[in-house]
Amino acid sequence: MADHTDNQQESAVESAMEKITEKFHSHDSPSSSSDSDYEKSSSPPSVKSNIYRLFGRQKPVHKVLGGGKSADVFLWRDKKISASMIGGATAIWVLFELVSYHLLTLLCHFLILALAILFLWSNASTFINKSPPQIPNVEIPDDIILGITSALRIELNRALSILQDIASGRDLKKFLSVIAGLWVVSVIGSWCSFLTLIYICSVLLHTLPVLYEKYEDRVDPFAEKALAEFKKQYAEFDAKILGKIPKGPLKDKKVA
Repeated sequence: MADHTDNQQESAVESAMEKITEKFHSHDSPSSSSDSDYEKSSSPPSVKSNIYRLFGRQKPVHKVLGGGKSADVFLWRDKKISASMIGGATAIWVLFELVSYHLLTLLCHFLILALAILFLWSNASTFINKSPPQIPNVEIPDDIILGITSALRIELNRALSILQDIASGRDLKKFLSVIAGLWVVSVIGSWCSFLTLIYICSVLLHTLPVLYEKYEDRVDPFAEKALAEFKKQYAEFDAKILGKIPKGPLKDKKVA
């Protein structure tokens, strides 16, 4: 009987020890899984940081475009506004380019039609027993005009400063890049009118960002290869031609 009771006590102790070890293992397993999950989750950012993005961007396309309503319009997040913008730009281009309508003529015809409708409606309301049209009192606030003029002034001063810096002859690379850009714009301007160029730019602004956001994983590797090839060709051009051109003095004369 004593041996039997000893065996029962030993089996009870062993079962208790097994339960304790199981509890410890069950507590350790989530931590180990969480550690592995953390390692998995921490590894992709290091991999993603090595991926080349177009123009060296580190933010999503929506943030690069401003992250506001304008970005929603360019990325077709608000399809009604985006479609209305494209439709309005297309209607204006058709009126002025295909139909050969003039801006002054269009404004005058629109004002004639609007004033005639409001005048007839105001006079006919007494005969048909309906209320006359409520014409709102439209006033342009001073803050909007001051904000627009201030923004234009800042941008014009910045452009003049850049032109002055280029004309001073201090940076040959910037000078050549600006000359090449102006030449390209002049060639494009000889192909189409200014309104057509604005229309093409508006269509591209409403199509290229959304297409890039959809296919950025395919575009970025191609852009990386193209940029590497461009840098290689530019380095050869710089070594053979630009590096041999004598440069003027870079230091400004001190004003006494």
